Amino acid sequence: MRVVLLGPPGAGKGTQAKVLSDRASVAHIASGDLFRKHLGEGTELGRLAKIFMDRGELVPDDVTIHMVLERIAEPDAKGGYILDGFPRTVPQAEALDEALATKGQAIHKAPLIAVETDELMRRLAGRWICRACQTAYHEVTNPPRQAGVCDRDGGALYQREDDKPEVVRARLETYDRQTAPLISYYEKQRKLVRIDGQQPVEAVTAALLRAVGR
Repeated sequence: MRVVLLGPPGAGKGTQAKVLSDRASVAHIASGDLFRKHLGEGTELGRLAKIFMDRGELVPDDVTIHMVLERIAEPDAKGGYILDGFPRTVPQAEALDEALATKGQAIHKAPLIAVETDELMRRLAGRWICRACQTAYHEVTNPPRQAGVCDRDGGALYQREDDKPEVVRARLETYDRQTAPLISYYEKQRKLVRIDGQQPVEAVTAALLRAVGR
């Protein structure tokens, strides 16, 4: 089972990928985790990626692809894997397909967790964090007893830059620009499966398991 899990920020990709990984006994490979690992260990790929990141530039596709291919060659990924956060663009998807083809392999399915923009904004722009203890709250799903004040220690709550509405909207617009062609790419291969991401979490998991044949 080789799966590319697609979905916008706030769709619950990370949560669902972990559940699928456990249920299907396959590796969960998150591109963000790979970057952190290589940067933390100071590997050659990590040092190369850091050069671009320090300049505020995107890490080139060939560096990212190399990290992913190196990871899926590890023993725990031989029985299958779920890719979370990669590929993000059509060139990355094409490079992945070409690399897998040399081994007689291919991506089986590309489930897309679809969530409407208004719901994504509600999920992402409602988070507040305590400055003192870092406890997370949400304006709708987990509000503090007193607005702006942490229940645990009375610390002031603040919004991270990434959680501010204008930043969230920009992130979603970037996702739409990058990922719309990727959705079409997997649709043409008849590998895309649309999943309603606004169902309860358990229902999304069940739909994903059906989509990947588990």
